[in-house]
Amino acid sequence: MERAAEACVNRNEEDEMEISGHSPCCWKLALVSLGTVCSGGFLLLFLYWLPELSVKWTCRAVPLRDARVVLLRTTVRFFVHHHVRYLWSAESQSFRRLTALDAGLPCASLHTSHGAGLPRSTQDYRRLFYGANKIDVKVPSIPTLLIKEVLNPFYVFQVFSMVLWSLDDYYLYASAILFMSLVSIGCSLYTIRKQYVLLHDMVAAHNVIRVTVYRGPHETEEIFSTELVPGDVLLVPPGGLMLPCDAVLLNGTAIVNESMLTGESVPVTKTALPKPTQGANGLFQDPAYSPEEHKRHTLFCGTSIIQTRYYSGEVVRALVIRTGFSSSKGQLVCSILFPKPTDFRLYRDACRFLLCLVGVAGVGMLYSVVRSIQQGEQVGRIILESLDILTITVPPALPAAMTAGVVYAQRRLRGKQIFSISPQRINICGQLNLMCFDKTGTLTEDGLDFWGFVRVQNGSFLPVGQDICAPSLSGSPLVAAMAACHSLTTIGGRLSGDPLDLKVFEATGWVLEEPTQEETALHDQIQPTVVHPPGQTPPEIPEGASEDEELMELMKLYQIGILMQFPFSSSLQRMSVVTRTLGEKKLVAYMKGAPETVGSLCRRETVPDDFSAVLEKYTQQGLRVIALASRRLENKYTWHKIQHNKLKAETVPVLAELRRACIRPVMVTGDNLLTAVSVGRECGIIPAKGKVILTEALPPRDGQPATINWQYADELPAEVVEKASKEEIKLMLDEEELPPEPRGPNVADNSYHFAIGGKSFAVILDHFPDLLSKLLLCGTVYARMAPDQKTQLIEALQQMDYYVGMCGDGANDCGALKRAHAGISLSELEASVASPFTSKTPNISCVPDLIREGRAALVTSFCVFKFMALYSIIQYLSVLLLYSILSNLGDVQYLFIDTAIILSLAFTMSLNRAWPELAPQRPPTSLVSPQLLLSVLTQILLSLGFQVGAFLLVQRQPWNRPSKDKQCGPVANLTLDSNSTSSRNGTAGLDPAGGEGDDHPSVRSFENTTLFYVSCFQYVAVALAFAKGRPFRQPIQTNGLFLASLVTISSFLLLLLLWPIPVLDELLELDCIPYEWRLILLALTLSNLVLSLSLENFVCDCDPLWQRVCYAQRKFEYPNQATYPQLELDEMAPGYSCRLYAPPRAKYKRLAQELLFDPDWPPQPKTSTKAQLPPAESTA
Repeated sequence: MERAAEACVNRNEEDEMEISGHSPCCWKLALVSLGTVCSGGFLLLFLYWLPELSVKWTCRAVPLRDARVVLLRTTVRFFVHHHVRYLWSAESQSFRRLTALDAGLPCASLHTSHGAGLPRSTQDYRRLFYGANKIDVKVPSIPTLLIKEVLNPFYVFQVFSMVLWSLDDYYLYASAILFMSLVSIGCSLYTIRKQYVLLHDMVAAHNVIRVTVYRGPHETEEIFSTELVPGDVLLVPPGGLMLPCDAVLLNGTAIVNESMLTGESVPVTKTALPKPTQGANGLFQDPAYSPEEHKRHTLFCGTSIIQTRYYSGEVVRALVIRTGFSSSKGQLVCSILFPKPTDFRLYRDACRFLLCLVGVAGVGMLYSVVRSIQQGEQVGRIILESLDILTITVPPALPAAMTAGVVYAQRRLRGKQIFSISPQRINICGQLNLMCFDKTGTLTEDGLDFWGFVRVQNGSFLPVGQDICAPSLSGSPLVAAMAACHSLTTIGGRLSGDPLDLKVFEATGWVLEEPTQEETALHDQIQPTVVHPPGQTPPEIPEGASEDEELMELMKLYQIGILMQFPFSSSLQRMSVVTRTLGEKKLVAYMKGAPETVGSLCRRETVPDDFSAVLEKYTQQGLRVIALASRRLENKYTWHKIQHNKLKAETVPVLAELRRACIRPVMVTGDNLLTAVSVGRECGIIPAKGKVILTEALPPRDGQPATINWQYADELPAEVVEKASKEEIKLMLDEEELPPEPRGPNVADNSYHFAIGGKSFAVILDHFPDLLSKLLLCGTVYARMAPDQKTQLIEALQQMDYYVGMCGDGANDCGALKRAHAGISLSELEASVASPFTSKTPNISCVPDLIREGRAALVTSFCVFKFMALYSIIQYLSVLLLYSILSNLGDVQYLFIDTAIILSLAFTMSLNRAWPELAPQRPPTSLVSPQLLLSVLTQILLSLGFQVGAFLLVQRQPWNRPSKDKQCGPVANLTLDSNSTSSRNGTAGLDPAGGEGDDHPSVRSFENTTLFYVSCFQYVAVALAFAKGRPFRQPIQTNGLFLASLVTISSFLLLLLLWPIPVLDELLELDCIPYEWRLILLALTLSNLVLSLSLENFVCDCDPLWQRVCYAQRKFEYPNQATYPQLELDEMAPGYSCRLYAPPRAKYKRLAQELLFDPDWPPQPKTSTKAQLPPAESTA
């Protein structure tokens, strides 16, 4: 048989796929058709659940070029996967993603070849490939959702169970389960449809609008936005519009609000894509267009253009580059519709545990069959009873009960102004152990305070100045640069723009004036934005003055016109403007940006020799330093500084709380490295006595390999420089290693924290892969990080088995926010595609709230799952014991247990709120941890022991014989002949009246009544034992509904047991038992309750006991005396699980152990590490 040709699509990308070709096979189709008929359609349903198996069973493997089925049933020319179209490429003999004008075309071609627009015929042809331009999140109809939901394997099993129960005459119970299933399906349909409607409303605003496109150099046509294709030239009106696609600006400027995509409400300025220019070497520089590299010239889908400006009589044009789901917003919506699977161990372990229960059910089925055959049961009865055991092992309410904790947590988060578009990630938030924070606007205030300035004159720094509004500076290049080099604009009569630009401009006191559309229309050229000092009034021009005299009077005003803006680029770390001063012919260029970047672009003689030292001096004080430069006839360099953003009031206590909870905080910012280090010390990310190692990585140059230079930022005080002896340095890794020991008075409290810049991070990724994991383990501050580097950092940390959270303002953090396990965007929007979680609270206090609720939801899931598992096992034991005497539980008994007891307890158990403090340990992630397994096993053994004991005891009672007395009560019970020695006929096979010959076993019996009481009290006992409180949830006394359910159920059971009511006994089919036996049952159930609570609280959930048992004889001595950020937190974390002598599972923990034995780590100060050359290069 010819093997299928396999190929890879989107290699090394997030949505990488393997594709194999198949073609329908006649004989396989015939066999499947025959199997479908023989199985009554069940085989077709099975293949519906497993589409990959369906392809293999109905098709034969063929090369891709001959394929008619490619995993999905489609044509061989193209297929659509997750709304992305893939076309067959004859060159590569594989499928490739359909690309548009964003595929690396030269910028010149976008102006020349695509700048005139498309004819209608070309547009129609391209639409065949790219489809309609709309992000259509279809809201499935209720029948469609109903079919998909009903075909879920769980509900198919429910239907099977209800048919089985109906055949066994359990009509009342089957009807109740049918009702609960319908309610569950209805709630699920409502939730799913509501999420679809919410997402549909979020993206549908721009789907259908009317736009104007060019059909040639001068011809235009108004069409619907759904008809746009890549290559269309869009006319952008002066009043703006909502962008229906991704487009590159060909001319003019646009003020854009990108809050829908980024969560950042500050408008940004977009400028036209520059045309190729001639370089110094005489060659034209024509870079390839990239939406990411040229994002300051790109208008993204879903953003709102507030206003545009261009020459009089001219229009602003934009070239459509991507449409539909290929656009930036379309890709974000796809990531919501088809999220990357999260490999969470809880769900895997839950499925495995259910399979184990099914295995246990198989043993019970075998026992039931053997026992029934020995008793001479009919074949049909044997089959029903054995299958009935299988239905007991899968509780009907398990899925709903498992998600209840997440639903309640989401509701509580909404009350704290934290909104989620991905509720399934709430459980994962409970496992976070590393939290990345953006700095500006997240840890610090958005607002800035102008601190002072330092000018440069003749290559030297002048003294620090404070008053920028001094008359002597009014005409200086410094003030002019501060007033003109920005991207501010006037919206609604108010200045709007970047907070830094706004603070710098306000410090000068100058006035910004923008021309109106009417003023622009009076001139043949675009009217610039003008800035001028305050207090200037237009001069009074006498009547009859000539134009020259009028012009001379106007020249007396000092005004600067901003002719061209090049907005700030995070990758370039600078912005610039071209200006002209009124009355002057020369143009002046001003630049503003990171001091290192601006200084490197200035002439050397204008940069002071002590530039780096002075810069380091101010950044170490936590000041944010911004450099300014100007160029006219000669280069001049000047710079000023603004006081560093003040820490938000919530920053320090929140970070301290995270450290106490052993959650490692990391700063990821685009600011200066030393400034970030200073802020890190101030806010507590870096301890006061921690050493900071500056990591500078240099790329290969002049035949030399890449090099890392290690420099200690500062020295520790003398009293803590002495290192502790190696006997005093212990390692304890999170919950799986040594328990904490009190730190002795002579143990050094020093740690090492690496600070890495964006350029160094890029070099380390490329040339030092062996050092990357070590630096990530010890890295605390990452500065000058570009947006894509933040995403790379998150991915690298996740590869080390960290559960990573990210908190940012959304502007430059979208990729990192979406890639993290839990991304939190601080935004005013309730729902944004920027991240899974959005907080309207503009500070990081939302982070511990989210983690607390995540931990509470995760622990709730564990508690509910254990409770539902014990419920299945307890009922399974009861039924097996009753099967041994050919009896069973009654219809109403099943109904009472499943609805009145199980449902009420399972759903109210999930209502416990989160504990107000974050505990040092994290909840377990697996159901197979020793403590959890011991908890479940001990409760199972207790339940088995008490049920078997009660069952054997009741059979040995002398009064255990069929009774025809229907009256039962305290008096009637005392009249029973307890000394009767008459032979027992048994209760098997007898109806309630004692008659024989019924096809169904009798329900009413002393054994049934005994096991019913014992099992019901066992459900209450395990619910009380598993309802965990501290340290992740509030204690059960704060959960009023759960307490009410416990009290109500217990009171009702005690009433039935001690004061029987004939009507209820008749309804529940309970037999009349002596009052003394009722007291014995009460003693048994109380003993069961006490033992359950004692074992759960004092054995299974007792950390000190586990630590003494597991770690008493483990002692380590480490030669390395260094302490790292992760180890600092690990030493605070109490042990939670026992893994004798086993290495930690997490990669970062294993690495932390290895580093303690590495004598060369951390690197010594003022040393270098060179990258290893490839073998070929080293040989040469």
